[in-house]
Amino acid sequence: MSEGDAPLILTAELPSELHRRFTDLRTQHFPPERNYLEAHVTLFHAIPAQCEDEVRRYLSRLAGEVPPISGRVEGLMSLGGGTAIKLSSPELLGLRDEIAEHFRGMLTKQDQHHPRLHVTIQNKVTSKEAKALQAQLSGLIEPREFAFPGLALHVYRGGPWEFLRRFAFRGN
Repeated sequence: MSEGDAPLILTAELPSELHRRFTDLRTQHFPPERNYLEAHVTLFHAIPAQCEDEVRRYLSRLAGEVPPISGRVEGLMSLGGGTAIKLSSPELLGLRDEIAEHFRGMLTKQDQHHPRLHVTIQNKVTSKEAKALQAQLSGLIEPREFAFPGLALHVYRGGPWEFLRRFAFRGN
């Protein structure tokens, strides 16, 4: 992939306390040779690079109109060969739908579908290893309310993501 066609990734930011806690879990349980990232909630995996200027303008306007969005930690979630923290937020999914509609025709098949909101803390392990971690963490991940403070835009160049810009929710 050339410098100019690296796809954009859009994530929802976690509040700092949850971000630290879930990043610590990733550090402890994600295979270290593949753990390039801190905890994140992916909304879009591959927005085309040529949309970057429009994405920046659109998200700047949108984030200015939207207050912090309520979310909820639901508990653990099996990924088959991994483990995640399951999240819920109808408001965030609604905002994501709005963004998807704006960029309709530009999104990959994967990004045309609603995501299951989650933070991956372990991936690409055997189902036995994943089930063992889920048993170990059972009861430690309790439901709780929180607010997503904003969105973050990254570019994917084949390894760690390159952070581009934060869009804080500032609406009333």
